Parts: sequence; C-alpha cells; structure tokens
Amino acid sequence: MRLLLDTHALIWWLAGDPSLSANAKAAIIDPENEVFVRAASAWEIATKYRIGRLSQAAALALDVSGALASQGFTELPVTVLHGQAAGGLPGPNRDPIDRMLIAQATLAGLVLVSNEAVFDRYAVRRLW
Repeated sequence: MRLLLDTHALIWWLAGDPSLSANAKAAIIDPENEVFVRAASAWEIATKYRIGRLSQAAALALDVSGALASQGFTELPVTVLHGQAAGGLPGPNRDPIDRMLIAQATLAGLVLVSNEAVFDRYAVRRLW
C-alpha cells in the first residue's frame, strides 16, 4: 500500500504520540508499505513552529528532510497538476493545505492517513 501522511499523522508518528491510531501505526510500520510526506507538510510544520503553535517540534521544523530520511519516508513535491486539481476541487473545504492533500492523494492513488473524517466527502481513500 502507498500511504500519504497528513501533517498531524507525521508529527504524531515521529513523537510516538498515542493520538495516532493503531491502524495508522500498523500501516506506517509495515515494511511492505511506501510512506509519502508532502512538501506542504514541511511548510505547515515550519509555519506553525514559527508562530508558536508547534513549539515542541523545533528539531523537526529545522530539518524535516532529515526526519523523513531517518524514517525511510519519500518526499512528495507539489506540481502544477496538483495545484490545478486542488484549486478545482468542489465542496466546502476552503483550507488550501487540505485541498492540496486531497488532490495529491487522489492523483497519485495514495491512501491518506488522517483523522479528518471530512475528507471522506472526497474521492480519496482514508485510513485511520
């Protein structure tokens, strides 16, 4: 299975936080699965750290690439096609970061690892 971690799932995985579901943990740790993390997650982590909403994640905010490499996760860049798909998504979700997450998971055929049940309104497979 090919997984795409939502930012909170990534942070909880790296921190060993019990908020991460057992299903998500099992899927991430399974060596048969490939785990992707979006460039937008690095942006979100760095921004939240800078404004004080993620003060406990200094090491992560300063070296997201290193954290991903240490876990064997694959970086997923943002492309023009992703941007076009995210901008064209229907529905009430106005958060551009969430819209990009949905678009990238859909276009790449990735299973989205997220606790956000609102994503179920879109044509995306979600695991939690």
